Parts: sequence; structure tokens; C-alpha cells
Amino acid sequence: MNRNDRAIVGLVALAHATVHTYELSIPILIPIWLDVFPVTQSTLGVVVATGYALFGLGALPGGVLSDTVGSQRLIIGCLVAMAGAFVALSLAPSIPVVGLALVAWGAAASVYHPAGLSLISTGVEERADGFAYHGIAGNLGIALGPLVVTLLLLVADWRAVTAALAVPAVVAGVVASRVELDEHAAAETDSGDDSGETAADGGGEDAAADGGSEDAAGDGDSGDAGGRSEMGVTSLPEFLDASKTLLVGPFAAVFVVVVLSGLYYRGVLTFLPEVLSAYPSLAPVEVAGRQLQPYRYVYAGLLLVGVGGQYTGGKLAGRFETEPTLAVAFGVLAALSVVFLPAAGAGLLPLLVAGVFLGFALFVVQPLYQTTVAEYTPAGTRGLSYGYTYLGVFGVGAIGAAVAGSILEFGSLPVLFAVLAGFALTAAATAAWLSSR
Repeated sequence: MNRNDRAIVGLVALAHATVHTYELSIPILIPIWLDVFPVTQSTLGVVVATGYALFGLGALPGGVLSDTVGSQRLIIGCLVAMAGAFVALSLAPSIPVVGLALVAWGAAASVYHPAGLSLISTGVEERADGFAYHGIAGNLGIALGPLVVTLLLLVADWRAVTAALAVPAVVAGVVASRVELDEHAAAETDSGDDSGETAADGGGEDAAADGGSEDAAGDGDSGDAGGRSEMGVTSLPEFLDASKTLLVGPFAAVFVVVVLSGLYYRGVLTFLPEVLSAYPSLAPVEVAGRQLQPYRYVYAGLLLVGVGGQYTGGKLAGRFETEPTLAVAFGVLAALSVVFLPAAGAGLLPLLVAGVFLGFALFVVQPLYQTTVAEYTPAGTRGLSYGYTYLGVFGVGAIGAAVAGSILEFGSLPVLFAVLAGFALTAAATAAWLSSR
């Protein structure tokens, strides 16, 4: 990589890891908020889901802003605004203020992915390597963020921890503002083969998505697909025409799959720390005068296993047809939903085994469906299609948090995991239907 490539990759890797650190630290805080504030699980589920929804809903306008104000400026703003949101969270006196802080975080974080993807696709000459490092950084944020929060909670209360989390983002924002780079150094580079390479390399959810977005940003000959101009969607009629092209075709079925994946993802991860904390085998233990919460380490470990799942999913996407592989992967998730509670109730070892399999399978599906998106969309609407994908996974999928909270309050754990199994089975059936075509 040349100097410009390294500058861009360093910037986006740092920002990507920070975004996902915040995203997956929130579930760790949910059991604490349930104890600190007079709030029910269903209400807190709606509050958290609202913040997560903004994380997805802002993806499309974030892409427009990236084109108008520049990716670097948008990423700097994203980092500083996320830090401000977590400072506000640390000072929140009530659940409504917690909700406002999470909404602010979601709105700030939502602009990162379109900005980061655009910056790599137009500025990095060695794009495949850039996407790979970008995906690895995101995966590390997903896996290590909750672990860092868990360790910090050993020595400080949740308010101090959330305030401390703001510091790295501020530092990253300052560093990003001082980095000199050329956002369009590789704009003329032919990116036709990078999408498949990225998916095969197993860079995770975002790395696979990045490959498709690269095509959209880098292909100069895709202007006639879906009514899109060479400079992207530049007017409301073009946006509506391109959206219609996507949503009335087979991509609509792929969109159903990604929405169901998002519902499962948020539904299982948001309240999983709370679920795990109820098991006697993960009850608090006293060590050297400090009270440890084993369920937090199990949750962080589950996400760490997911890094291997993302890598495996990328390899599977490069070697097999994605539709039948997706059907099998979602079928496995449905089966794990059925056996997780009995295994967890059988003791610590079965619970850990079930958690490892769940964490692995949960992240296998992500590079698979991202690759499927590329296969079912024309190059000229690839960027827009991934915008809709993020909207489905992070926006509509955020409803899964509210669903999980409501079921835990008014229903039971078996009902929650039955609903999750239903999401996975429906996704498997949809993927199988796509395969049969």
C-alpha cells in the first residue's frame, strides 16, 4: 500500500472498530439499566430498538452526505458526535434521556458505513486489502468492545464507563482531522473483481458489503442500470426509478432474508446478557474482594467466536452457491434456537457449547447474504442495494430488540426462542425458494 492507502485504511479501520464497539456495548448495559431505572423489559426494548433503528435508517441519507460534504469530514463528525452521545448517556438521569442519547448515537453512527465504504472505494488503490483490513477492524470492535466494557465495569460504575468510552472517539476524531489523504486517488481504478475477492476473503458483514459498494462507486460504465447516472443517484426520480428496479425484482426476496437476519440478530443479542445473567451457573462470584459477573464474559466470548464465523461464511460464499448455503445456515440457526435453552439449563458446559455454536452460526450468514445481494442486483444500483441492505438489517431489524423485550416481559424465554426460530426458518425457506429458481 502507498501512503495514501495506509492513511485511509488506518482512518476507516479505527472508525469502524469504534462504531461496532459502541453498538455491542449497549446490551452489556441493559441489565444494569433494568436495576438502576424503574423500567420494564418491553419499554427498555423499545428504547434500545429506537437507537438501533436510527443506526440503519440513516444509511441512505448518509450516502448522500458522503457525496456532498466528503467522506473524511463525515467520518470525523461521526466520531465526535458518537462521543458526545455517550457523554450524554453517562449523565442520563432517566430512561427517556437514555433513549435520547441512544437516538443521538444511532443517528451519528449511521453515516459511517456509507462514508467509509465510499472512501475506500474511491481512495484506496489496493482495495481488496483495504476492505479486508476494514472488515477485520469491524469484527474486532464487535468482539472486543463488550469485553472492554465488562473489564471496565470491574473498576467503575456504568456512568464512568460510558464516559470513558467517549475518550477514544474524541481522540480518533482529532487524529482523523489531521490526516492528509486524497479521497479520489483510486476513483478511476477498475474494481470489477474486488467484490468476489472480498467475500471470499471472509472480511465479515461489512467487508462483504464493501465489495459490492466498491463496484457501485468505482464502475464508470454502470450508469444506465436502474436509471442511475454515472455520478450516482442525483435526483428523486432517479432514486425512485432505481428503487423500483430493485424492489419489484428478485432482490425483494433477498431483502426479506436480510430483514429476517436483522430481526434475529437484534432479537438474540440485545437481551442475551440479561438472559444469561439468570442462570445459576453464571451467578456473580467474589474474587479478591471484587464481584465478577460471569455472564458478561460468556457474552463477550460468544461474539469473539463470531469472528471465526464471519471468516467461514466468507470462504463458503466464495466456494458454493450462496442461496442453498444460506438456507442451510439459517436452518442451523433455527435448530440452535430450539436447543439453546435446554442446553443452557443442563449446566455450564452445555451452555458454553451452545453459546459457541450460536455465536459462530449467527455471523456465518452475514457474508453469505451480502454476497447474495451482489448476485441479485445490477452493478449500476449496487450502492443503493447495499443502502437498502443496511436499512433492512440495522433499521427494520432493530424491531427485533423491541420484540425480544416485550416477549420477555409478557411471555417467556421459550416463546422468545421460538419466535427467533421462526425468523430463521422463514429466512431459510426464502433462501431455498431463491435457490429453486
